[in-house]
Amino acid sequence: MSISTTGPLSYGMQLPIQSQSTIYAEGWEAAAGPDDLAEIARTADRTGFAYLASCDHVAIPRRLAGVMSTVWYDPVATLAYLAGITGRVLLMSHVAVVGLRHPLVTAKQYATLDHLCGGRLILGVGAGHVAEEFEALGADFDGRGRVLDETIDALKAALGPEEYPEFAGERISFGGLGQLPRPAQERVPVWVGGSSPAAVRRAAVRGDGWLPQGDPREKLPAQIARLKELREAAGVEAPIVIGAITEPLYVGEPDWSVGRRTLTGKPEALAQSLRAYAAMGVHQIQVRFRSRSRSELTDQMAAFAAEVAPHLDR
Repeated sequence: MSISTTGPLSYGMQLPIQSQSTIYAEGWEAAAGPDDLAEIARTADRTGFAYLASCDHVAIPRRLAGVMSTVWYDPVATLAYLAGITGRVLLMSHVAVVGLRHPLVTAKQYATLDHLCGGRLILGVGAGHVAEEFEALGADFDGRGRVLDETIDALKAALGPEEYPEFAGERISFGGLGQLPRPAQERVPVWVGGSSPAAVRRAAVRGDGWLPQGDPREKLPAQIARLKELREAAGVEAPIVIGAITEPLYVGEPDWSVGRRTLTGKPEALAQSLRAYAAMGVHQIQVRFRSRSRSELTDQMAAFAAEVAPHLDR
């Protein structure tokens, strides 16, 4: 399946457990493991979620560990594990900090993943923000934006159909080096994450999709307008999939405190609220459900798919 810029509003989710920042992780995730992750993925696959996403951090410094935690599963390993137990749902890195690695290394990993999962990969990329992580790996933190721009271009070449890809840039060059297997897709979609002016420009000029980070509803229309303006100015005619991260959700009326920002209530009311994203020009929403256990989360996912999703395209 693919995510369309002309069809009904699609919905996907960031996987729990694989990243456990205190900003969004639920209490039950700390004791969860592979079996829980697998059941959540199977639920998404069975109930119609468009994609599942996994984050990327190699190592977290002590100064940030209190907020970010040090629980960050490797996205390639995580998505490959889930590829083997799912058959339909798309698998996305949201986002891979590709400036930490040479593009040929990244291409080898994600081309293999796309080959193994039958062409279900979306490569979400971002600049990163943890200086110590870049320093430890010998990567350029201060110049990470420029590195990311060139890395995206290099990855498009390296993830194309050619066994011996060619690329010559200011910092990155390769040629005469073969990599098999090739991705199952003729062209792996590259979605760009971030909401800074530089990230919006990068998505507009280089992205097949845009993954905003933390933009509240009221700021999205202006961001989308800017994205389209920049894309038109750059002469890029291909459509771009525009995303949004919704408020936390709970289908029904919870009997526990889910927080002031959480959208709750009857399915029709939730759908009406979420349709506002489509009216702004959003094509896919990333949803997150409040939950106290794995079973409550999978129940929420199933309820959303069965009772809310059918009303999203009205």
